Amino acid sequence: MDLLICPDDLKSSNYPRKVSYQKMAQIKSRTFHFVIIFLLIYEVKTQISDESEFLVDRSKTGLTHVPKDLSLKTTTLDISQNNISEIQSSDVLSLSKLRVLILSHNRIQYLDISVFKFNQELEHLDLSHNQLRTISCHPIRNFKHLDFSFNAFDALPICKEFGNLSQLKFLGLSATQLQKSSVQPIAHLNISQVLLVLGDSYGAKVEPDSLQDLNTRSLHVVFPTKKEFHFILNVSVSTAVNLELSNIKCVLHDNECYFLDVLLELQKKPRLSSLTLNNIETTWSTLLSIIQIAWHSNMDSFSISNVRLQGQFGFGDFGDSDTSLKALSIQQVISDVFSISQSIIYRTFSNMKIQNLTVSGTRMLHMVCPSQVSPFLYLDFSNNLLTDTVFNNCKTLTALKTLSLKMNQLKQLANIILMTKEMKSLQQLDISQNSLRYDEYENTCSWAESLLSLNMSSNTLTDSVFRCLPPKVKVLDLHNNRITNIPKDVTSLESLQELNVAFNSLADLPGCGTFRSLSALIIDHNSISHPTTDFFQSCQEMRSVKAGNNPFQCTCELREFIKNMDQVSREVVWDWPDSYKCHYPESHKGILLKDFHVSPLSCNTTLLIVTIVTTVLVLAASVTFLCWYFDLPWYVRMICQWTHTRRRARNVPLEELQRNLQFHAFISYSGHDSAWVKNELLPNLEKENLQICLHERNFVPGKSIVENIITCIEKSYKSIFVLSPNFIQSEWCHYELYFAHHNLFHAAFDNLILVLLEPIPQYSIPHSYHKLKSLMEQRTYLKWPTEKSKHALFWANLRAAINVNLRNEVKETNDTSS
Repeated sequence: MDLLICPDDLKSSNYPRKVSYQKMAQIKSRTFHFVIIFLLIYEVKTQISDESEFLVDRSKTGLTHVPKDLSLKTTTLDISQNNISEIQSSDVLSLSKLRVLILSHNRIQYLDISVFKFNQELEHLDLSHNQLRTISCHPIRNFKHLDFSFNAFDALPICKEFGNLSQLKFLGLSATQLQKSSVQPIAHLNISQVLLVLGDSYGAKVEPDSLQDLNTRSLHVVFPTKKEFHFILNVSVSTAVNLELSNIKCVLHDNECYFLDVLLELQKKPRLSSLTLNNIETTWSTLLSIIQIAWHSNMDSFSISNVRLQGQFGFGDFGDSDTSLKALSIQQVISDVFSISQSIIYRTFSNMKIQNLTVSGTRMLHMVCPSQVSPFLYLDFSNNLLTDTVFNNCKTLTALKTLSLKMNQLKQLANIILMTKEMKSLQQLDISQNSLRYDEYENTCSWAESLLSLNMSSNTLTDSVFRCLPPKVKVLDLHNNRITNIPKDVTSLESLQELNVAFNSLADLPGCGTFRSLSALIIDHNSISHPTTDFFQSCQEMRSVKAGNNPFQCTCELREFIKNMDQVSREVVWDWPDSYKCHYPESHKGILLKDFHVSPLSCNTTLLIVTIVTTVLVLAASVTFLCWYFDLPWYVRMICQWTHTRRRARNVPLEELQRNLQFHAFISYSGHDSAWVKNELLPNLEKENLQICLHERNFVPGKSIVENIITCIEKSYKSIFVLSPNFIQSEWCHYELYFAHHNLFHAAFDNLILVLLEPIPQYSIPHSYHKLKSLMEQRTYLKWPTEKSKHALFWANLRAAINVNLRNEVKETNDTSS
């Protein structure tokens, strides 16, 4: 199997490096583990890189030249897949910290390496997939990755200055002509990986041993496309451990395929450990010959991918013979022959005496059980057409540890469970991307007890799958199924450490009562609206949680969950806070959970009730105090009396009321001031034939006091109030002042006359007499003089204010109202 490994952990390299079969087996055996570990490592790397690196990505932006607005801090610059035709020293002069420059897939035809002479930290330069024909050399020392592949060079673009690149790990080359002398400048370097792309015109001028001096551990040669393989290039570089050959066409004559000669030469190289063939177009018989040559070689790993087969089907049986191979991988095979006897293929593959076998993307319909106990440790039959009958009742795969059946036609989980029962050593099983379902009424639940990692993602499994799981499973992937709930009576999975149930329809976080060892949970993209608040309390071993992108309902119930999430370390909760947003209600939709705040009062019913009751009591007490302070009961009584009188008066025409004026003045006074009223006020007014209304002689017996007061005020042209400290102590005087001030029937008259008998300090006036305060501030009042010499003028002013002809006044009033 091929692995794309970027030198120095850089993603920009487009070409694979072969690794030994041992590494391949180890990595493939981890394919069932979640992306958890990878994402955690990636997150840590990102945090580290954020502190020391400044990455700029301007790829696919239609650039025609290197942008000028780059930060001086730029360490990685990606301007690939643009229309840049040249690069000049001024383009990168200011980028002194630049370490990675990716210029692939542009239109550059010429390169002067001296343009990078001021970029002393530049280590990675990718100029692949351009139109380069020549380069001008310049002393360079720091490059670790240098890629000139897929360009238009005639000779190998190797400068003598390249011999100083002691740290060079990857070198990508292009050429149409190979000469042994071209390799000499770098022959002494120990380069980890070399990529050689041969141009379309390659083959006219060839030195077969031109690569023999190349000192590399991994060599990848890309031959011209769509050309019959007639090349005599010796690719058996003595130092190469991993060899990859691409674009091999051998279809004309089975017995005259030059490529078979190349393989036979490789068969003699004891150092070669891994061989990979990509993009092959050949016949069935030639393919069989290729596999047989690899089978009888000293290699550990052989991989062949992207194969197109022609001609008559033929496949011999050779799997029973001994081989040094430990890993065989055949991927993406297309055949133009539709009538194929596959039983021979099944038998050949199943009886191979190797440890690792991959047959993927071949539309294989079935695979039989090995005829005897098999040495298989790893089997990958993904992306085929296998059904539930595969390895049915197979008892010869007792050593198998890893099995992948993803992307097939599996339907009944019960059949897969029975299949694993006889696989006594099985530890990792991948049956994802099928159509598996499980009936909870099935009686079959006899998983292989050794199973530790199980991937059943992208199937049609429901809640019932939790009733039948391997008892010792540590890693369980069930994402993208139809799970709505994790039953509480599920069989206890004491060993489960990692659980992935993303992209389901779960409504809550699972507790850890059943999964006591659970340390990693992926449950994003579900239907969780009100997650359990005690999740972290019940899951003490939790080290990683990913629960974002759920339809969280931002209500009171969510406050405790948000509080817990804020308290948990960012290293534990993935994507917090960016992927955790309110979905309901609409007013909060899109708000991050960390920004959602709600009053504790609105969420605590008891506290809310206590607060309301307390508020009501305080309000009632306040209203009671204000009523007492402002004498509200008195005003209420007055309003009631006034309303009653108005109702009575409403039935009497206004003209009649005005014709009923009988007095020049109504006098309101305190009983304590009656001596002054009777001895001074009345004699001086009545001697001028003025009609004065007094309560003791004009109130009608049988009527209420209030009604008498209102009647007297209505029948009087003026109302005289004798003010003194005694006046403000009288409640009835207050009534009389109130009604006189609000006399609606005399709105056209200035009918109030205030006589200040004795000074009244403002502070001594009660709050209930606030109208008196207002009147004294707004009106001119007559002050009773203490000097006798001024009495005559006082009486003259008072008589003048009320001495009018009652009949004339009535007439004027009628004229005004009309």
